[in-house]
Amino acid sequence: MACIRTLYIDADACPVLREALTCARRAHVPVVIVGNTTQNLARHIGRDDPRDAEHARGRTADRPGFWVDIVDVSIGADSADFAIVERLQPDDVVVTQDIGLASMVLGRGAAAIGVRGRVYSRATIDMDLFIRHEEKKVRRAGGRTRGPTAFTDEDRERFVRNLSQLLAS
Repeated sequence: MACIRTLYIDADACPVLREALTCARRAHVPVVIVGNTTQNLARHIGRDDPRDAEHARGRTADRPGFWVDIVDVSIGADSADFAIVERLQPDDVVVTQDIGLASMVLGRGAAAIGVRGRVYSRATIDMDLFIRHEEKKVRRAGGRTRGPTAFTDEDRERFVRNLSQLLAS
């Protein structure tokens, strides 16, 4: 039996949640939005969006169709990350800004994409983690590191393009 691809969204501070849902609707892929309980995640779900597999739109014999679910997690470091990883199957796709979560996702045989459209790779994730670690050391020692650039329309367009390709493959 083929693995059913699911799109997981790490919703904590995710600027492309609406775009991710739009891509999933087009690709007829189920979505699980994971975030802490202080967020009103349901506001992102369309009124007519199905909330379970039984009512999924676009379902065929080999595809489950689009539906969306929300997983509320407690407030705390990495709560959403661990909730995603424990549900993750190979071939799933995760939207996240967190390099640590991206590393765990790749280790489980799934794909990870950043909110700016960067598709994380097993070939480079170790270097990404190393850079994150070194920057953290600098900040702990009282130094400053460069923050991210402003989020742009080009970032949003790259995200939509690359996520659409991931979901279609």
